[in-house]
Amino acid sequence: MRLAVIDDVPGIGALMRASATELFPLFYTEHQAASAVTYLTEPDITLIEDGTYYVHEADGEIVACGGWSKRNKLYTGSGARDDDGRLLDPGTEPARVRAMFVRKDWTRRGLARTILDKCAQAAYAQGFRSLSLMATLPGVPLYRAYGFAETRRTWVPLPDGVELEGVEMTYELHP
Repeated sequence: MRLAVIDDVPGIGALMRASATELFPLFYTEHQAASAVTYLTEPDITLIEDGTYYVHEADGEIVACGGWSKRNKLYTGSGARDDDGRLLDPGTEPARVRAMFVRKDWTRRGLARTILDKCAQAAYAQGFRSLSLMATLPGVPLYRAYGFAETRRTWVPLPDGVELEGVEMTYELHP
């Protein structure tokens, strides 16, 4: 595992699209899955620039990616809000886990857990005491197994009007 760099963006995008194309139809309708592939699979360059996004490679290909953010944006595809780039207050707000994707043939090997471990350690080192995320349904089992608690179920609106079921989750950080 290593920090992502700008040159990784095409590979990250390809992984995101492949993962969503393979996994989302198992949890959502065909129409919802197609919309998710379009709107939830754009790499967020800010995460890379902030040095908070990680990739796993195998044979020169990115097979897993994910990271955390010290900024207000909760998830890709949420539309642009004026305060998305606002730095969070580590004393009162949770850091965000963002854009976790694993290629289907590389799931169940601990790659996402390793990324979550790194996110938790790095966020804690910067003063955060909790993490939050908006999980799509394919990610819920991973986050539950890691120790995230569900705070609420909601519908996530995408720019084309399609809504996906999402689960807000939190995790308390420990030294």
